[in-house]
Amino acid sequence: MSDRLGYLLKHVQARLTEEQAKALQPFGINGRDLAVLAAVASGEPLSQLEVAGRLRVDRTSIGDLLDSLEERGLVERRRSPEDRRRNVVVLTNTGEDVFADAEQVRLEVEREFLAPLPDRDRFREDLRLLLGE
Repeated sequence: MSDRLGYLLKHVQARLTEEQAKALQPFGINGRDLAVLAAVASGEPLSQLEVAGRLRVDRTSIGDLLDSLEERGLVERRRSPEDRRRNVVVLTNTGEDVFADAEQVRLEVEREFLAPLPDRDRFREDLRLLLGE
């Protein structure tokens, strides 16, 4: 089994997810929450549908994710100042703080996780290549 690429990728991803979950627990978020915060923090205000597109998640799932983050005071939905017919999702002040701190922790977990690899940058490039990026 350990020769199979699918097996290896699945178990490596599960281990990274577990380590990140432990590290993010003090912030009251998980890896999925952090990905949503990262998409919302990416620059220009995005609609709920645009956030779903950036994350490549089902548009029905993003509503629940955003509802949960909004209930915790990390994001809010507002009318777009450029187009009053459009709603956008933005980080609250608390959301900005949580995102900044949690993102630093995520980066540290990744550095430690990838430390055994001789060429971490090449590994990321190879993964992007497999994704067609």
